[in-house]
Amino acid sequence: MDRRQFLRRAGGLGFAVGSSALLGASCSRTASSTPSTMPTSPTTSAPPAGPPNWAELAGSLAGRLVLPSSPAYQGAKLLYNEQFDGIDPAAIAMCASASDVQRCVDFARSHGVAVAARSGGHSYGGYSLTTGLVIDVASMASISPASSSARIGAGARLIDIYDTLGNAGLVLPGGSCPTVGIAGLTLGGGIGVFDRLYGLTCDNLRSLEIVLADGSLVTASAESHPDLLWACQGGGGGNFGIATSFEFGLHPIPADLSLFTVDWPWAAATDVLGAWMSWLPGVPDELWSNCQLLASGPSLMVRVAGVFVGTADTLGSLLAPLESAVGPSPTYRFVGPETYLNAMFIEAGCEGKTLGECHLPSENPQGTLSRSAYASKSSFVTEALSPAGLAAAADALASGAQFAPGLGAAIAFDSYGGAINAVAPSATAFVHRNAIAGIQMSASWGSGTEPADAMRWLSAAAAALGPYTTGAYQNYIDPTLANWQHAYYGANLARLVKVKASVDPDDFFHFAQSIPTSLAA
Repeated sequence: MDRRQFLRRAGGLGFAVGSSALLGASCSRTASSTPSTMPTSPTTSAPPAGPPNWAELAGSLAGRLVLPSSPAYQGAKLLYNEQFDGIDPAAIAMCASASDVQRCVDFARSHGVAVAARSGGHSYGGYSLTTGLVIDVASMASISPASSSARIGAGARLIDIYDTLGNAGLVLPGGSCPTVGIAGLTLGGGIGVFDRLYGLTCDNLRSLEIVLADGSLVTASAESHPDLLWACQGGGGGNFGIATSFEFGLHPIPADLSLFTVDWPWAAATDVLGAWMSWLPGVPDELWSNCQLLASGPSLMVRVAGVFVGTADTLGSLLAPLESAVGPSPTYRFVGPETYLNAMFIEAGCEGKTLGECHLPSENPQGTLSRSAYASKSSFVTEALSPAGLAAAADALASGAQFAPGLGAAIAFDSYGGAINAVAPSATAFVHRNAIAGIQMSASWGSGTEPADAMRWLSAAAAALGPYTTGAYQNYIDPTLANWQHAYYGANLARLVKVKASVDPDDFFHFAQSIPTSLAA
């Protein structure tokens, strides 16, 4: 299981919670040229031209169109999260090029068909599915590194990116779930183990190609459509168009890299969390860590784990003040050096696996990973929790056992600061630049546990932590979240709405939590 499943490298708890970052990308129509300016006036949609002629669309694509009558349909419609298996699209376009994406958007507009963009299929809200047309860019997965940059197709999976770039001696900071698509990760921000040193994934984005609602394919960069580039640096996937490729700035692989995991008995949970939060301000940007409160039914544990760009000896010295601040001795401790690629496979939950095995079987015939059923909530901490806040976190996690014996529950605090917080909140659409930690509360369920039990626990946990936290992470998109627009985007919401109205005035790219075209919407 990956970092967002919160069980990295050993430990006795056997539960699974959800992974990945959100919506893959979005789509549009065939255009023979790139407009010099973004559309600023409403696009007038023609009346639907009769029932969709899916054969016509299929014949126009270089990729393939999967219909309910196809033997491949039942597998092709699935997202990573099993709770959305009951959604049945009218068609799934497996796009092979930006032109395919444009043709899909043009077809959908002409026939009044709703669309959903999909890259890795990890939307926490299931927003990369629709009963209309799913525009899937997973096949557009090329990875082309240069000396200090890379052009990456919108459908590339993280584990393939890390492997290709790592073999070229290069690093792109990003998430750890191996099957997440680069598009959704980038468009919503991109939290990962190197972000304190190198910034979020979206902070390393130089430009992207994206299909707009009028069917045009444009390049958004600092020189061309800068407002659109800004919006795509944390404004969330599927809002402004469908990304088809990205250009990133890269970093050389560090000479030294080390990993650590330290576990304590559950009785020390509040001491560990409090000590960890007090320790964070003094550690260098090279050190990323998280504090994990974990439950599998009645079994509880607390863990601090992380990645350090530096030697294991230096890492041990940095950990010493944290360990001495916690009364009880650890029940498990690992500190050691690791190569970059091995570290990324470990973080991905793929230790000992080949690259092919570190995929879902639907993505690669050698794949050995599995899907899961989970739900999640998120928030941020801008200052160290008070004793009451620490107790609320520990009590909230422990209460999971009361909801259902088969519930896997976790509350993980990911360290922020460093390069993340060095960026001004208004410099990109990702506004959460004052947090000391991001929080993800996750619940997974197996046989004998109903999704309703998990949701009740999540709601109770979020309510318990509410007085001590703020906001929410848009890549952990939450269909149950009230006031989600401000929770995700804060002071950047008004500018995002302006960009949305400019590039998609008819709100063609729409889902339950998409950015509206006006603040009154």
